[in-house]
Amino acid sequence: MRDSLIAGNWKMNGDLASATALVDAILAGDRGAAEVAVCPPAVFLMKIGGMLDGSDVALGAQNVCDRESGAYTGEISAAMLKECGCRYVIVGHSERRTLYGESDALVSARFAMALQAGLTPILCVGETLDEREQGVTESVVARQLDAVVERCGGDSLGAAVIAYEPVWAIGTGKVATPEQAQAVHGFVRERLAALDADVAARVRILYGGSMNPGNAAELLAQADIDGGLIGGASLKAADFLAIAQSV
Repeated sequence: MRDSLIAGNWKMNGDLASATALVDAILAGDRGAAEVAVCPPAVFLMKIGGMLDGSDVALGAQNVCDRESGAYTGEISAAMLKECGCRYVIVGHSERRTLYGESDALVSARFAMALQAGLTPILCVGETLDEREQGVTESVVARQLDAVVERCGGDSLGAAVIAYEPVWAIGTGKVATPEQAQAVHGFVRERLAALDADVAARVRILYGGSMNPGNAAELLAQADIDGGLIGGASLKAADFLAIAQSV
């Protein structure tokens, strides 16, 4: 039985006052049976990490550098994230891929650095609306997974979390139907099973496209959906907690 994970990706939102108030409300609220994680902006990691210390809410980062250290202005190393108290780090989010041109090769390098430092990568995969309409969803997702497997080996995904995010459903209010989401989640698990049945059985695959309190229960009831990577709804404690309680 895979434990569910509800992870909040705050993106570039909020200020220190609102961030700490949000964490206070999450810590004080009913988080249900799910594992819960929050991924605040990098400048708040040290502060939020201190607030979460000793709690069962995990800290995550939104990105990690593909190099250990050096002259990489503006980047943050995996070791630095560990020192802030991070357990998780998102890699390959669609906004990084589309807005900042991160290639499959770069995403796989970030993934490798996270693993090397003892962080758990949340590897994001998913297709754009054009790709879905062209019927190439599975080939896109397979390509994104294969880049990591080729660099780090199939076993590496057993130490990670995968998040399927249909790009057309992120921040748009559109949501993949439970059947659409399950179809891709099932495809991901089948592809992993072809490499290693044990890895496929234990890896958690999250849904990452506009999950909210109104649709969470139906999505989370699908056989291969093990939680959610929550965007907008993670910025409101009541909504985020309601999603966690839906597990």
